[in-house]
Amino acid sequence: QVQLVESGGGLVQAGGSLTLSCAASGSAFSINTIAYHRQAPGNERELVASITTGGTTNYADSVKGRFTISRDYVDNTVSLQMNSLKPEDTAVYYCKVDYSRGGVRYALWGQGTQVTVHS
Repeated sequence: QVQLVESGGGLVQAGGSLTLSCAASGSAFSINTIAYHRQAPGNERELVASITTGGTTNYADSVKGRFTISRDYVDNTVSLQMNSLKPEDTAVYYCKVDYSRGGVRYALWGQGTQVTVHS
């Protein structure tokens, strides 16, 4: 069984920075892609950033140049560095891991962490 533990988040002033982390643990699995999504009240969940096994990254247009996703392949941890935060970045951020085990692909969501940016 694969488990995700999310950390980080909190309250920050506009222009500030926060770092989110997501750690995957378990046995006999390989991670394909790790991503962060976010959902603000009344909005649909949207992709923020993702990183593949090969290190290819993808960002939502709204966060390009401000957010950086990185991955530690040894610890199976991904971090999302968020700089120049704006009030519109306020949302619950969810880590999502796409992994394979025994030739079967799975997707697992983290419990979510609140990010609040006040002006």
